[in-house]
Amino acid sequence: MTTVGVPAGWPASEEEARAVQDELRGRVVLDEPGPPPGEGHVTGVDVAYDDERDLVAAAAVVLDAATLGVVAESTAVGRVSFPYVPGLLAFRELPAVLAALDSLPCAPGLVVCDGYGLAHPRRFGLASHLGVLTGLPAIGVAKNPFTFTYDDPATARGSSAPLLAGAEEVGRALRTRDAVKPVFVSVGHRVSLSNALAHTLALTPAYRLPETTRHADGLCRRALKEAARETAAQSAASRQTPTSLYSES
Repeated sequence: MTTVGVPAGWPASEEEARAVQDELRGRVVLDEPGPPPGEGHVTGVDVAYDDERDLVAAAAVVLDAATLGVVAESTAVGRVSFPYVPGLLAFRELPAVLAALDSLPCAPGLVVCDGYGLAHPRRFGLASHLGVLTGLPAIGVAKNPFTFTYDDPATARGSSAPLLAGAEEVGRALRTRDAVKPVFVSVGHRVSLSNALAHTLALTPAYRLPETTRHADGLCRRALKEAARETAAQSAASRQTPTSLYSES
């Protein structure tokens, strides 16, 4: 497990964070198809929080894209690096996520975020932000549609419907299981929307959520529990009153 500090120069205010988004958004690459589904590596990233102790844990789990078997995994834990502000959640999560990715012993390939890419109020969610900073192809597969609207897809697995911000399509509502609530797929960086949908279907052979997300979710939760136990133990030790070296006669 890697321990993460807040990076030097990390935004400390909403204004600074939005300025960073504005600067980096123009670097998102939307004209590449991305890696083909079922080939190479695909990596899930996810985070978990302990707000009481001000901790965040990130996990990165690399799967073989053909077999969906786990190839490698890593975790990183640190202090929450930014306050909770809707639309700016990436600034809370990225230092730990980047550290977890950096600790992997192999190339991650496509990165699948439990969140959003272009399906974001400022069109620059975690998947886009992470993709631009790392140069990796990235997509977002979210559990909920955030603030966007969609028509319910047909009930069959593989059916999809546009995820809309007004008249603008920012992603797709994708049915990964017959008659089960869809997931919400959006492009992050260096992947087309059609390929993002194909990857999501390849990663959901048995469950609604991608195997990448399922593995990363469990791993980051375990890492957070371990870090919370260590923090509690250190806190308890620091409160103990040192005993005297000399007994009274």
